[in-house]
Amino acid sequence: MSQDPQPTNERPLGAPGLPAPQQAGLHEQRGALSWLVTILATCFILFLFQKILLLVVPGLLALALYYCLRPLVQALVRAGLRHRTAVTLLAAQAFVGTLLAVVLLSPLAVARAEVWNTQLVRYVEGGIAFLAATQESLAGRLPMEQRPDWLNHSALELKAITASFAEKYLGTLLLQMVHWLPSLLLMPYLTYFWLQDGNRFKKHLIRSVPNAFFEKTLLLFDQIDRSLQNFLVGLMKLTLLDTVSLGVGLWLLGVSAPLLLGLIAAVLAWVPYVGSVAGCILVVMVAATNFPTTPTITFGCVLLFIGVRLLDDFVFLPMTIGRGLRIHPVLSVLMLFLGAAVAGPTGLVLVLPVCGVVAVVTETVGQIVSDQRLLERFWQARRFRGGLVSKT
Repeated sequence: MSQDPQPTNERPLGAPGLPAPQQAGLHEQRGALSWLVTILATCFILFLFQKILLLVVPGLLALALYYCLRPLVQALVRAGLRHRTAVTLLAAQAFVGTLLAVVLLSPLAVARAEVWNTQLVRYVEGGIAFLAATQESLAGRLPMEQRPDWLNHSALELKAITASFAEKYLGTLLLQMVHWLPSLLLMPYLTYFWLQDGNRFKKHLIRSVPNAFFEKTLLLFDQIDRSLQNFLVGLMKLTLLDTVSLGVGLWLLGVSAPLLLGLIAAVLAWVPYVGSVAGCILVVMVAATNFPTTPTITFGCVLLFIGVRLLDDFVFLPMTIGRGLRIHPVLSVLMLFLGAAVAGPTGLVLVLPVCGVVAVVTETVGQIVSDQRLLERFWQARRFRGGLVSKT
């Protein structure tokens, strides 16, 4: 007859053997250290990205295109095509589309740069006129001692300041946009190689990892892949929803070029907080220029942006991006300020996805370093291989 196993006092390999309060203290220390490493690594990566921005932008667009085309490649493979054929077919279509866009838009942008600059200045003047009218209306309703300081500035002063800013920076901004167009040809090129050799590259990386850390490494790659896919694909879906919502609303209000304005505002919203305000100001200036004697339409545009912003927070964001990055709210707000300080507008756009990936890597590495069982397996394997080598 088999005997019941006797109780033993041996502790499993790798158990800390510490009281609960000390274990909680060590966990809090690892959490604080993980935050510090995440912040420092994110700032360093943003600093590097700012130096190679000409490659970062097409690389990020290629990564978003990769996640959008990957399900199509898998569907074509299930339909009977070879993987290389499916990738070549989709990448060729993306390359032709990008090439046509660059070839058609570059001469158009160069030829109409001066016209666009003039239109932007006119829209700024329309916004200043709307601000002056609002200022006069408020000044007539508020007593002198209760007026804010900005109401004491004349419309001519505001117009002079804005016109000077437009003359200095708007033309330069348009020329920089034209300069960026040829670099977009890298997007389909990078997408092709990621679709073709992405899995092979990941296999090479995983094979170089010691066997003790194999499961954790697979989990790390899966978490990074899902985080990037949730963010980039969700961002594209969110941009489409915002474009349609704003475009339909502006069309109902009678504003000119509603879909174009909606698309520009949706893309500007990629910059957290600041981008939404910039898009709203742009649409307000256009509406104030188109309807200088009808301020209700301009105020309607403001209410439209507030409504779309509420839809983003409560409906669109949970449907698209959701909580894929899993960044603590305090850390996300802190990283927005640090990203702007380190890399300017580029940092504002890239800080959250970069911080999300770095946080996943830091968390996984922290789990590996603090797991005594995994470390013991690693050193036992090293000693075993060393013994085999010495015997041979």
